Amino acid sequence: MASEGNHVYQPKDAISASVRSTMIVGGAGLFLSAVQNTLTRQNVTGWGVLTRTGGTIGMFAAIGGGYEFARVAAANLREKDDAWNPAIGGFVGGSIVGLRYRSFPAVLGFGALLAIIQGTFDYTGGKMTGFAQDAEVDEYERKEQLRRNKRRPIEETLKELGEGRGIYGPGYEERRTERLKKRYGVDFPQLA
Repeated sequence: MASEGNHVYQPKDAISASVRSTMIVGGAGLFLSAVQNTLTRQNVTGWGVLTRTGGTIGMFAAIGGGYEFARVAAANLREKDDAWNPAIGGFVGGSIVGLRYRSFPAVLGFGALLAIIQGTFDYTGGKMTGFAQDAEVDEYERKEQLRRNKRRPIEETLKELGEGRGIYGPGYEERRTERLKKRYGVDFPQLA
């Protein structure tokens, strides 16, 4: 689960969270409405974002606000922060999507779909990148350790790729000056 442990639940402000979420998701709806307005075939003015495709803004704002309010209110009432809260919020948000179709099965279906998606997402860690490896280990150090373990010997790399392109083996400068002296007859000083 996203937040495990036996800690005392701290209540959150459901109104401010839902207003903030309404503004953010409503802004995303405004952007999508502007894209819809731009892609219409008729010559619609700039106000078409609000008049013609403005329902998108309202729908997105209602979904975001309803989801966040239901999620935080459920957490406050249950005094738990677990995967059920996003599932409850997802049901409310999905139900708002279903209201657009004016059908009770659509309300229940969209609500259940979004509840399953949100609840499962939170239950499995709540991140798209997967579970955290270890909170005590620095991520940079962990990746450096993985690179050190998988590093190939320089001899193997030189055998496969050859020298050049930033890959130079030991004694390269001596071999380079010898090759240049043989080819051009001029003695070049070694840089290293």
